[in-house]
Amino acid sequence: MKILITGSNGLLGQKLVYKLRNQSGIECIATARGENRLVKQDGYTYESLDITNPKNVEEVFTKFLPEVIINTAAMTNVDACELEKENAWLMNASSVDYQVKVLESLKNKRPKYSPHFIHLSTDFIFDGAHGPLDENEKPNPLSYYAETKLEAEKIVMASSLDWAIARTVLVYGIVDNMSRSNIVLWVKSNLEQGKTINVVDDQFRTPTLAEDLADGCILIAKKRAKGIYNISGKDFYSILELANTVADYYGLDKSLIKPSKSADIKQPAKRPPITGFIIEKAKRELGYNPHSFTEGIKILEDQIKEMGK
Repeated sequence: MKILITGSNGLLGQKLVYKLRNQSGIECIATARGENRLVKQDGYTYESLDITNPKNVEEVFTKFLPEVIINTAAMTNVDACELEKENAWLMNASSVDYQVKVLESLKNKRPKYSPHFIHLSTDFIFDGAHGPLDENEKPNPLSYYAETKLEAEKIVMASSLDWAIARTVLVYGIVDNMSRSNIVLWVKSNLEQGKTINVVDDQFRTPTLAEDLADGCILIAKKRAKGIYNISGKDFYSILELANTVADYYGLDKSLIKPSKSADIKQPAKRPPITGFIIEKAKRELGYNPHSFTEGIKILEDQIKEMGK
């Protein structure tokens, strides 16, 4: 099975490449803009790809004719999307349209070619009025980022391809040459430095270990599953509870964590108050089985130690 991953330098992209490289029966093609930032560069093929350039998409997809495309590339900084709307639309919506159109065209020219397009989406497409949510929840985006991600879902659903959408929530993990932090590392690093942090107690999520999300995507690919799947962690927490759990795990000072309200934190983009996912469908149909949040922190910690060696 030939699997092409977009955004292979990102958190999920790297996890997918590392899980698929050297796997028997799988040819893994990693693609991202610019150079390959992964430390391990064997066991897969790397090709530079700018998904916002339709000509480049056509060249790369025609060259490899992947059976599965896992589209992880996106502009995921929610506040940046609010401030750079044109760029956000290009990265998150237009790029999906380009990929879908190229694949549809290749499929039409080659009757035996039947690509499976797996697209990554987000809990932020919902307004957060209640949660946890299942796959039938009606989207109602609050931010521009969410609008671009919902548009991408519509493009995928309207296509003639075999498709799946993997929606996820608050992904955390560690990668090679990391450019952005995540909730676990942010809490740990600030508390270790003795800094006070303001953490909201009125937002609720099911935090997702990047390895679990990668496993969910691979299960969708191998089973050629179609439709929408919620792929997240199984533990439902407020962001405050989540921060306290990280502090407890590392034995750090919880008195440095100050509860606050979303309204008090000045951010350009609105966040949905309550999301989190019900993952019964993914468990039942895919055999998806994520780690608990505490197990996830331990996996992260083991990786940090390994990298420090």
